[in-house]
Amino acid sequence: MDGLEKLKLQVANETLGREMKKEITTDNYESVLEEKKFEVAEELGLKEKIESVGWENMTTKEVGKIGGQMGGHIGGQMVKKLVSMAEAQMAPVEDEVIDDSKKHLEDKP
Repeated sequence: MDGLEKLKLQVANETLGREMKKEITTDNYESVLEEKKFEVAEELGLKEKIESVGWENMTTKEVGKIGGQMGGHIGGQMVKKLVSMAEAQMAPVEDEVIDDSKKHLEDKP
């Protein structure tokens, strides 16, 4: 499992796993997401339509509402973690170096 997959599982457990009170693994990731999609669809009053016409016949707007409810929180948490990881890996830069760089750029015609 690569680093992105590990991050995806970590965030899924911190968000969906905690909310649904179950551990999310590589084996059950897809089924948990499917379960959550139907849960959100039911909250939005769309579950019966999905069951009668199928996902492929839902409007983009309807499917977007479901995805937005699910993905917004998960995606936001992933972005926060990725930014935090990137910041931790960046070498600290002294203020003097930043000031010199700015001055150099300002002096260019």
